[in-house]
Amino acid sequence: MIKQLITSRSTVFWIVFHLILGLLCVFSPYPLIAWFYLTLLSSIYLVLRPSTPISIYFSVIVYLVSIEILARMSGTSPYIPYEMGKYLFCLLLIIGIIKYKITSLPAIWMLILIVPSLLFDISYSVTFLDVMFNFLGAFNVALAIILFKDKKLSFGMLKTNLKLIIFPMIAVLAHALIKAPDIDEIEFGLSANTVAAGGFGSNQVSTAMGLGAFLLFIFWLNRWKFSGYRWIDSSLLGLFLLQGLLTFSRGGMISGFFGIFIILVFLRMASPFQIRKFNLVRIGKYFIPALFLLAGSFFLVNILTDGMLLLRYQGETAGTLAGSKSKTLNTISSGRLDIFMGDLELWMDHPIFGAGVGASQFAREKMTGIVAHVEFSRLLAEHGLLGMIYFILLLYYGARLPRSHPNPLVSGILTALFLVGLLTSFHAAMRTFVSPLLIGMSMFRITGATQNRIIPKKVGQESVNANQMITTI
Repeated sequence: MIKQLITSRSTVFWIVFHLILGLLCVFSPYPLIAWFYLTLLSSIYLVLRPSTPISIYFSVIVYLVSIEILARMSGTSPYIPYEMGKYLFCLLLIIGIIKYKITSLPAIWMLILIVPSLLFDISYSVTFLDVMFNFLGAFNVALAIILFKDKKLSFGMLKTNLKLIIFPMIAVLAHALIKAPDIDEIEFGLSANTVAAGGFGSNQVSTAMGLGAFLLFIFWLNRWKFSGYRWIDSSLLGLFLLQGLLTFSRGGMISGFFGIFIILVFLRMASPFQIRKFNLVRIGKYFIPALFLLAGSFFLVNILTDGMLLLRYQGETAGTLAGSKSKTLNTISSGRLDIFMGDLELWMDHPIFGAGVGASQFAREKMTGIVAHVEFSRLLAEHGLLGMIYFILLLYYGARLPRSHPNPLVSGILTALFLVGLLTSFHAAMRTFVSPLLIGMSMFRITGATQNRIIPKKVGQESVNANQMITTI
């Protein structure tokens, strides 16, 4: 099935397929379970064959782990476990490292640094599931860097893999749209709205909508035809923005907007020579439509929610509006600052090795019993100084991306992928596939992007090249 997704020239078919898949999951989890295992089992030969190019191997990973949020929304557990994205990603990364005989010394040190905290627990309350919930995110980031750092990926396959992430996000969009009641029936307050998110966790749905909007914006801005039709691409982008804003969960949408901003900055900073050489879009021509689309979506949802959306993004709460509570960084961040400060205090008490993986929620004095929402503070609290070094190494890899390619668009995409993955870890820790996958994807060395021409035959040619790549293994 991965082969069909990569080589198909009818993207519209797969868009409709994922829209229907998301709709069916409203009524039953079994269509998704069947589709997931059909895709997984049909991809085993690609995973195990020694001659499979790493770019195709990555495509298998991208699509399968991106189904994670839809699986959670659809209640597929235990057939598709709740933490499926982490487990499957970890397994495929380990197989890939063995398969391609890869070593990357700094990233291997990242693995070594976080292992000691597995050996103890100062709270005596951590279960095996707590360990997996907290450890696998950081573990997968290091594995992804080991496997994908400086591996060659063609510009065409980069765009193909971005598509493979968008498809499951379209299914999440359809699921949320169908399951959420009419806007008139939703009571919007000054907190995240689970009802508008289709009855599932608003933070994760917002993350999916922000990710979908960010990736689709890359296609939209560069006039790459995601669906083959400009109006379909624009409609999907608008729906991602509207549904994401309606969740009132800010983290995922801010991450997506930030990714869009990074792309615009890189294109704006391109020299006239680079614009001519790589045939880049002229940012002035598309900046106004882009701004209108983003601001217009926010303005529309603000009207539909009687001004509540703007108040929500301003950090207001019922208490701050009533005057019974002052607006602070903690109220603006929905309590995340208290969690962050509690983690820092725990780190001060256990500076070298931390409190142990998963122990911070039980051992911190502030916000006891609440899982970490900021991966950086979790690394400090649970891994101590070793966690700090891990994070510094991660930033070291990210700092190299802005100059990773002579084409500003490519450098911008890779940098934006890394920063969106990193920023997601600051509001949702690493409890979804987004951070490990995007950070890993940003590590590729992109080839063949000497020009960014908009040639109709290019889409078909990419499909042919991908098809040749698969049929020759």
